[in-house]
Amino acid sequence: MNFKIIETERLFLRPVLETDVQDFFELDSNPKVHIFLENKPVKTLIESEAMVASILQQYKTYGLGRLVLIDKVTNGFIGWSGLKYEENLRKEFSYYDLGYRLKEQFWGKGYATEAAIASLNYGFSILKLQEIGAAADVNHIASNSILNKIGMPFIETFEYKGELCNWYNLKKPSL
Repeated sequence: MNFKIIETERLFLRPVLETDVQDFFELDSNPKVHIFLENKPVKTLIESEAMVASILQQYKTYGLGRLVLIDKVTNGFIGWSGLKYEENLRKEFSYYDLGYRLKEQFWGKGYATEAAIASLNYGFSILKLQEIGAAADVNHIASNSILNKIGMPFIETFEYKGELCNWYNLKKPSL
């Protein structure tokens, strides 16, 4: 795995490490973080270990995966963002998915937008992807706002596990 650390104005985006399990647990055990994620916060470190292992496997299998967001000032874990190869959300096709998840104290400060823009740029310029998709629960105002703000065109709504979601898809900008 040869990932370059992505740097933004306020963040470093770096590969997930096995030592990130406790930070993932702190993030994903907060029920508010999971309101639009099937309302299933993690309850054990073992669940967070499985999440980290899944991301590490994405790196090996597809050469990409979610990245940890580190605050450049405090060197603290904010959450994750980045791309992954998604095979389960849209039953009719697989795609490269843009996602982000932040600890509650970092919501509303523009970090997810900053990381999402960096992830799109990385996907198109470094990974040479031709298109990137994203999905958000129709009721998740903040996530839908971010996807609109970063220029991801809304395509349609679809159903996932009984919940209505918005689908966004951005094709590589042509020069």
